[in-house]
Amino acid sequence: MITLTHNKTLTGSSEWEALEGHWQQIQPQHMRELFDSNPDRFEQMSMASCGIMLDYSKNRITSETMDLLFGLARAAGLPDWIGRMFSGEPINTTEGRAVLHTALRNRSNRPVSVAGEDVMPEVNQVLEQMGDFVQQLHSGEWKGYTGKRITDVVNIGIGGSNLGPLMVCEALGHYRIPDIQVHFVSNVDATHLVETTKQLDPETTLFIVASKTFTTQETLTNAHAARRWCLNSLQDDNAIASHFVAVSTNAKAVAEFGIDTNNMFVFWDWVGGRYSLWSAIGLPIAVAVGMECFHELLAGAHAMDVHFRNAELEQNMPVILALLGVWYANFAGAATYAVLPYDQYLRLLPDYLQQADMESNGKRVTRDGAVVDYTTGPVVWGAAGTDGQHAFYQLIHQGTQMIPADFIVPVHSHNELGDQHAKLLANCLAQTEAMMRGKSSEEAESELKASGMESDQIAALLPHKIFPGNNPTNTLLVDKLTPGRLGSLIALYEHRIFVQGIIWNLNSFDQWGVELGKQLANVILPELQGELPIGKHDCSTAGLLKYYLSLRAGKG
Repeated sequence: MITLTHNKTLTGSSEWEALEGHWQQIQPQHMRELFDSNPDRFEQMSMASCGIMLDYSKNRITSETMDLLFGLARAAGLPDWIGRMFSGEPINTTEGRAVLHTALRNRSNRPVSVAGEDVMPEVNQVLEQMGDFVQQLHSGEWKGYTGKRITDVVNIGIGGSNLGPLMVCEALGHYRIPDIQVHFVSNVDATHLVETTKQLDPETTLFIVASKTFTTQETLTNAHAARRWCLNSLQDDNAIASHFVAVSTNAKAVAEFGIDTNNMFVFWDWVGGRYSLWSAIGLPIAVAVGMECFHELLAGAHAMDVHFRNAELEQNMPVILALLGVWYANFAGAATYAVLPYDQYLRLLPDYLQQADMESNGKRVTRDGAVVDYTTGPVVWGAAGTDGQHAFYQLIHQGTQMIPADFIVPVHSHNELGDQHAKLLANCLAQTEAMMRGKSSEEAESELKASGMESDQIAALLPHKIFPGNNPTNTLLVDKLTPGRLGSLIALYEHRIFVQGIIWNLNSFDQWGVELGKQLANVILPELQGELPIGKHDCSTAGLLKYYLSLRAGKG
């Protein structure tokens, strides 16, 4: 067994070197040949858990590939790391924190300790508080300052305090409760808040301000602007307590804003922002679909947690997905990875996973601070369904880059209009088959001849009609996009990210890379506002500042 304490240990290990050599054997092979030589390939390379069926047979792999990848995972100590995460050890080493988003959805209610203290009583207490609040809103018991019922809730947050709840609310659109509309504001660009509030009534609108520290610049800027919007109509500072609640840990700042701290929903430093939708950060989800659906979402994630924690690596869905990603990123040279949901409700899933993956594993040093000499964190992107087919699939089919892709599609739709769902599924399955098979020169030429085309025309057109194929895909069939299945799907990808971080010897739970831009923005802001002269910057930044200021002063 190797211990991944330094990047050279990883790339110099026998497991890594074996995989490098194996890619040289696999690289010339076409998946057509792999399928032709093994009629049982689908049965051997598919599995199901938590209502999700994974087919990973359309990958450039053999059983030997998977054995070598599982060997790499064991050499990295993956089973031990899984246990350490679930047991509450502080595996977020740069911040000295446990990583326990799994405790937030621990429906078994088994004790989970952090520093010797069981966190489950506090978790359950916040869930109960959320339930009481949601019940008051839905029943009309919670009223605005003028006695009117709340009809609109606006979540103000950014990053994990926005994208997770936004994605889930969109994904569970079928389950939305019609009496209350939920909106999201994240961008510090005032346009986002202004356009959101244009059609709202301050007397019937409630804001959720989501900021752990209650100091996040973008969130607090929007929150204070929303506060002014309310007071312009309601004309009384006391109205704020009826129209604002907070998800935070900073009671002092919350109270100073005018929010009753009884209406502050807490979460903990062992909850990372991009893993926080399961916490009180998910309050807008509970408002949108009801607390029962929120509990089902948690239960679905917990089911995947149980699978991930207990299944052998060879039958562990998150592990398999993660190792395939490592295979392509580190040995096949794939720089990007596409998530392609064939379900309109899941249209924001690629955006959500982009943040979850790239913020987690977009790192250049190991847990011990050594600079890596291997690829980490591929670029994650994608779009929903047939829209993507008519946008960027051309590059996947006939471009020069290998782009591994996950196709996600439900067996049953919430909206069965005629044969539309069958057409959607047909497109999904056809794309994965086309990406695997491609179209050979002989096949293309035969088609052109059958169309009656002259030989000189065929010769000119033939190169454009060839599809190399051999593009790797995974297909995930979900029985139906319920709250529980969505919870399982999100948890599946969370654990996929964690496994890759372990293989790459990264801390997947900090995000220091976002800090530098924030620090520099705090320097530039007073210069833009004329409070300080332009300081020492590179000539580009200084030139842009001067040009901006001249235009603002009407001199441009």
